[in-house]
Amino acid sequence: PRATASDHSWAARAAHAPRTTLEDRMPGTPERAKTTPEAVLRSLIGKLPPKDQKLIRAVRSAVRKRLPTANELVYDYTSSLVLAYTPTEQGADGILSIAARADGVRLYFGQGSRLPDPKKLLLGSAGVRFIPVESARRLAHPDVKALIAAAITEAVVPLPARGRGRLIDRSAAQTKRRRKKAAK
Repeated sequence: PRATASDHSWAARAAHAPRTTLEDRMPGTPERAKTTPEAVLRSLIGKLPPKDQKLIRAVRSAVRKRLPTANELVYDYTSSLVLAYTPTEQGADGILSIAARADGVRLYFGQGSRLPDPKKLLLGSAGVRFIPVESARRLAHPDVKALIAAAITEAVVPLPARGRGRLIDRSAAQTKRRRKKAAK
């Protein structure tokens, strides 16, 4: 059979149509599944009080500049938003974490108990050590810079020498785990 003009126009339209996946066509597919990690993070930050939004963005920018090759993992806990900076895709390998909580923003150190802290800046106990962050300028203080440098040195897994870390949304995985536990 011979191709008609309408066949060609259909082929042209199909070639330029956006590709859809089976998930896109399934009814009930959550919108979150189609959302980028950056959009998820923006949405989570947007739920914080305005002063905390500004602070976490500034602290995130400062940490990103210091750890450009680290992956940034997003966790949405009931009482806090956590951004973990890790050379792998595992939070347990984290070097630094930012937590926005009702009582303020904190910078956590993954190997906190092993870090030299002559000025006694670190709060917390055991391996979970942190400093409160009232301003992103705190990260530029020489004593805090020394703690960050020591955290990088003491990291269980070293940071990659080159490249750029990815932003990874772990909040969706947490929701799935919570649903599984609730179903049991």
